[in-house]
Amino acid sequence: MKAAISWSGGKDSLAALAAVRGELDVVAALTMFDESGARSRSHGLRPALVAAQTASLGLRPVSAACSWATYNESFTAALRGLARDGITHVVFGDLVFPEHREWAEARCAEAGVVAVEPLFGRPTDELFDAFIASGATALMVTVREPWLDATWLGRPLSAAMKADFAERGVDPCGERGEYHTAVVAGPAFARPIRVTMGEQVRRGECLAIDLIPC
Repeated sequence: MKAAISWSGGKDSLAALAAVRGELDVVAALTMFDESGARSRSHGLRPALVAAQTASLGLRPVSAACSWATYNESFTAALRGLARDGITHVVFGDLVFPEHREWAEARCAEAGVVAVEPLFGRPTDELFDAFIASGATALMVTVREPWLDATWLGRPLSAAMKADFAERGVDPCGERGEYHTAVVAGPAFARPIRVTMGEQVRRGECLAIDLIPC
């Protein structure tokens, strides 16, 4: 069974990929970008960084550009394209919210593929511990106030952060949008991705840092 993964570039996508690799032949990664194609819709990553991730993971990159208003339509169209290429299953990294899982299942049903949710329903503290234990490296690319501030940007997730998160009321996996990450190394990577830290920007209560692949 050939599969694709809905690829945000963050830790949950990588964890979902690792969870299914013994059962599905994951060959492609689908990432949605903004209208200009300059940033990924979910985590604000550069196309070059997403390309470096998928290349190191041995996945064929698949992408589509859209506005938030056209996201559903564009995502379903991209899934239909994957189905025409022989993809039968699409893997998602949803963890907690039923509406996220229902959305993924609905889009996949429209496109004639099967949604796979290997992480859904597992406690987020256990998922955080498992990700750290995997040896993968995920850098914080977005944080949300008032939970976290700009000093957290660019930092790799670590076991020591779990206690800090608990004190600040942050879900270990950032499930309320407290933070997002970009993965740059791990057992599944053929080689680590070297990055430099670029500009920091603010969008409302969110702060983000530009990761530039070397």
